[in-house]
Amino acid sequence: MREEVYNGKLSTGSRTYFFDVKKASTGNLYLDITESRKKDDGSFERHNIMIFPEGIEQFKEEILKIFYQYFKE
Repeated sequence: MREEVYNGKLSTGSRTYFFDVKKASTGNLYLDITESRKKDDGSFERHNIMIFPEGIEQFKEEILKIFYQYFKE
């Protein structure tokens, strides 16, 4: 069973992003990012990615690089 350690939510227009830090049965933490988007028929389309400890630092660095290069005003 996975224990939830942290839950965050970000709503942007028609999309909602959920950021969940979970603890696996092995005790290792991982980041689960889910995008939820309401479709025209009223149902929701969901996509998620899981970032595990061995990749979290590289993931952070890549996001920061993109942010500072393209989105920081």
